[in-house]
Formats: sequence, C-alpha cells, structure tokens
Amino acid sequence: MDSYFEEIEEEDESEYLARYERRQRMRQERQRRLIRQRMVKRTLYLGVFAVVIIMGTIVAVRFGSGRQKEDDWQQQLRTVKDVELTDGDGALLADGVHGVSTDEADNAGGESDAQKPVYRFASTADTVGIYSEEVISTNAILVDESTDTIIASKGADERICPASMTKVLTVLVAAEQITEDDLDDTFTMTLEITDYAYVNDCSSVGFMDGEKVTVRDLFYGTILPSGGDAALGLATYIAGSQEAFVEMMNARLEELGIGESAHFTNCIGLYDEEHYCTVYDMAVIMKAAMQNELCREVLSARTYTTVPTVDHPDGITISNWFLRKIEDKDTGGEMLCGKTGYVVQSRNCAVSYGTSAGGTPYICVTAGSTSSWRCIYDHVEIYDRYVPAGG
Repeated sequence: MDSYFEEIEEEDESEYLARYERRQRMRQERQRRLIRQRMVKRTLYLGVFAVVIIMGTIVAVRFGSGRQKEDDWQQQLRTVKDVELTDGDGALLADGVHGVSTDEADNAGGESDAQKPVYRFASTADTVGIYSEEVISTNAILVDESTDTIIASKGADERICPASMTKVLTVLVAAEQITEDDLDDTFTMTLEITDYAYVNDCSSVGFMDGEKVTVRDLFYGTILPSGGDAALGLATYIAGSQEAFVEMMNARLEELGIGESAHFTNCIGLYDEEHYCTVYDMAVIMKAAMQNELCREVLSARTYTTVPTVDHPDGITISNWFLRKIEDKDTGGEMLCGKTGYVVQSRNCAVSYGTSAGGTPYICVTAGSTSSWRCIYDHVEIYDRYVPAGG
C-alpha cells in the first residue's frame, strides 16, 4: 500500500516538474518575443527620425539655395537700377546721391528704422565754467536739451560713480523691451532679490518675498524711493537675471556712443571700481530717457501708490523726494524730472530735467555734493545762475 502511494507521489512530482518546465519555456519565449517587438519598434522610430532629418536637410538646402538665387537676382536688379540712374561719369541723377545706392540715398540725412539716435553735446563760444561758490558739487554739467549744447560745466569728463542715478538707465533699458500691456503683468518677488537689497544696504520699496507686484510698480519703485528690490526685480523680469540685464545696459551705452567712458556692473548703482561714467554721460542717458514716454512719466512722478497685494492690502505710497523738495525752490522755471544717488565714494549726486521760464528744456547733472539738501541747492543755483535770461 505504501509503495502504491509512493508511486502516485512520484508521478505527481514528475507532472509538476513537467508543467513547471513548460511554463518556464513559455515565459522565456514570451520575453524573447517582447524583446523582438521592442527592437522592431526602435528600428522603426530610428528610421522615421532619420527620414525626417534627411528631408529637413534637403528642404533647408533647397530653401537656402533659392534664397541665395533670389538675393543674387535682387542684387542684379539693384545694379541695373543704379546703372540706369547714373550718367556716363558714374554720378547718380537727381533722385540719388553719388556713391550711394538708392535705398541708402532714401536714408541719407535721416536715421534708419533699426538705428537708435546717438546724442552728443557740444561746447560753444558761450559755454562757461561753473565757478560759483554756491555750487559745492565737484562735477557738474548743464545742457540745453533743445540744441544739445553745453551751457556750463565743471569736471564734466571726469569719471564718477553714478550711484542710484544708474537707475535712469535701468528703467530706460527695461522700458524699451516691453509694451503697454506688459505693465499690468505681475512679477513674484523672491528671497534672493529681497536679501540682495538688504545685504547691500539698498534703499527699498518694501516688497516681500513671494509678493506678486505689477511691472508698473517695479518701474515706479525703481525711481521714486530708489528701490533696490524693485530695480533687481525689474532686471530679472526683463532679462532673467541681473547679469544678463547688465549686458543689455552696457550694450545700450554703446548705442548711445558713450561706451568708452561709461560702464555699469549692476542695475542698482552699488559701488564697484568698474561701475562708472561721467556727468556728461549721465546727461546723455537722461536725454535718451526723456525721449521715452514711460521713462518720462515715471521720472516725473512726485508720489505713487502701488497696487494692493496680500502683503500690502493698501498698497505702498512712495515719493520722489528730490522733486518734492525742489519744487518750491526758485530755479527760474519748472523742475519736471529727477533722480538722486548716493554712495560713500561719490557722495550725493543727482540728474534733473527742467524747463526755463521761456520753456527751453535743460538737463543738469551733479556729483560730489556733501548732502542731499546741498545737492538740491546746487541744482537750484546752476539753473538760476547759468540758464540764459529769457532762455
């Protein structure tokens, strides 16, 4: 009886082992089949990708060849047109200028659409030095903005640290990169930005980490309270980082024709040996800013209240204290725009834009004054003393 059961157990075990081996073979076959399928798919994908690359290359080559042929054809047309317009001596007829193509002749005496204006201020026989004992600033310049002539100057070509006057260029570069609709866009302040302003002891609007503020608020915050947090936020919004934005600033200095004497390393005005310009350069920057509607609007604001946020339900009211302090002083005209600056190395400085009693616009820049009030009185004295009577 025992042997009978043993035989049955041996048969069951043999059958189990046989079934197990069959399952193993089936599993291995299924795995091999899956591997083959994957290989086929990969091959198909690679084939399709290769075909797309080849077709793209063929199209690009044909398009480039076609464009080259078209450019050559257009050049031939221009050459024929130039020949038709010239006399036997090679001089263009009345519609053109000798030695200049027709397209260039259309732009002669004017600026190209892509070319930004370069501002230069010239001394005249009437230009005087600023020797008044009432002007404490070590460097100063007064420019008639309507004629681009220097009325009076003092160390105008000496290198200075522009301090927060830098922010005039900051808002100019930013304003040239956006549209009106972008002003209502929002930017989220970061701990990196607020800490940067705090660690470097910058003036601040008071924006908080994580606070969502409008781009318009960043513009006003950069100028009115000279907010380092707003300036860095604006630079980050425009270019992604301060470093990238500074490259744009220096490129703009080159476009303005002052790249050899002006160079900036930050968008706030922090002291750096490589962050410098002259009061002449700052007058050029201010002139460019005055041609931009948004910059003119921001630089002329006396007070402004930011948009309410969770962190500031009533908004933040900010002021341009230079304009508010100088508006009741007698400059012989009206003070329209202004931006101050201060670092230990440059002392108090300011750039202003105002009109005389006769309506002539002037730009004044000073640096090296002994206090914020003294800086204001320097501007008052320069406008009052050096603006021509009836000018």
